[in-house]
Amino acid sequence: MSKNHKNKTEVKAKKFLGQHFLEDESIAQKIADALTLNGYDKVLEIGPGMGVLTKYLLEKPITTYVIEIDTESVDYLKNNYLHLAPRILEKDFLKYNLKETFGDQPFAISGNFPYNISTQIVFKTLEMRDQIPEFSGMFQKEVAKRICSKEGSKVYGILSVLTQAFYDAEYLFTVPPNVFNPPPKVDSGVLRLIRKDNYSLPCDEALFFKVVKQAFQQRRKTLRNSLKTFNLSDNLKANSIFDQRPEQLSVDQFITLTQLIENDK
Repeated sequence: MSKNHKNKTEVKAKKFLGQHFLEDESIAQKIADALTLNGYDKVLEIGPGMGVLTKYLLEKPITTYVIEIDTESVDYLKNNYLHLAPRILEKDFLKYNLKETFGDQPFAISGNFPYNISTQIVFKTLEMRDQIPEFSGMFQKEVAKRICSKEGSKVYGILSVLTQAFYDAEYLFTVPPNVFNPPPKVDSGVLRLIRKDNYSLPCDEALFFKVVKQAFQQRRKTLRNSLKTFNLSDNLKANSIFDQRPEQLSVDQFITLTQLIENDK
């Protein structure tokens, strides 16, 4: 049986920050244990709240940093985790330049992510993939499943393709609403992303992002129709890849598609 986290009334969850405080210690332990500790010696926890996950990260043989926008949570952490105090970043993760803290050094990301910014957290991670060899944490279950889904799935989309172009994505386990305060209206899901050994694409990466986003904006249409804005030659449009809809293409096929567009003269 799991022990419930005490002091739950110390910090009040704020709806506008998307806060749902995890209260199940065993789940916090499992999230911390999802880190492989390979290729880095620092971890950044996003949105630590009252530190239910933080305490287990601090037991790991790595240096833990936390980033928290909620001043009440920051005060709580400073009072209850004295050794952590110098590594508490009172910043907005989405706006903060992480190089100010980490320079060019690698670090992992962990956390029980606020639902309202979780996809933006993933996109920022992709931008910083050179420094982030690993990422694990908790999302709304639907978002976690989408990130990890493969071609052919109804939920496969922009987030799936862009993430899996650079990371191997694994859905680890589902978390029910009743272990949070306040309970969210949906299940949560924990995933792990491990950066691929070769995470530079053999095509124009900016074009790859554009192609994927444009294709899924009209996901029911064939690529021949959804990619019209690229002014493709008739010769290229005759390629059978353009008969398909975006959810039918694997990440590798999207790379091939980008290469074809890049070379279309």
